[in-house]
Amino acid sequence: MTSRFALALFLVGMSPAAAAPRQAAPPDRFDGTWSVEIITKTGSCDRAYRYPVRIENGRARFIGTAFVVEGGVTRNGAIRGSISNGAATADVRGRLDRNGFGTGTWVASGALSCRGHWNAERRG
Repeated sequence: MTSRFALALFLVGMSPAAAAPRQAAPPDRFDGTWSVEIITKTGSCDRAYRYPVRIENGRARFIGTAFVVEGGVTRNGAIRGSISNGAATADVRGRLDRNGFGTGTWVASGALSCRGHWNAERRG
């Protein structure tokens, strides 16, 4: 269960930007499939994981029902959000860049107390 919690850590940080009214919204440049590496620096979570994450319209999508994901990625690549599995909640921050890479940090509290960083690379 800790490995699925770590995958969700990346998803947490994706909160959409407040959009100004427009005629037609341009496609989100961060949409697509990302390979995300989660690394634990301190605490009781497993050491490292790598998972695919799908971003659609600035919102991260987790396949499954084990987590509640709130947040997304803004138009400038800022990531901010949270993820919860009922027993623990993780706060995620970071940034994706237009070259297809991203990095950030996460902190979990509750039943799992751990922290670390994440790296992402666009795969599609």
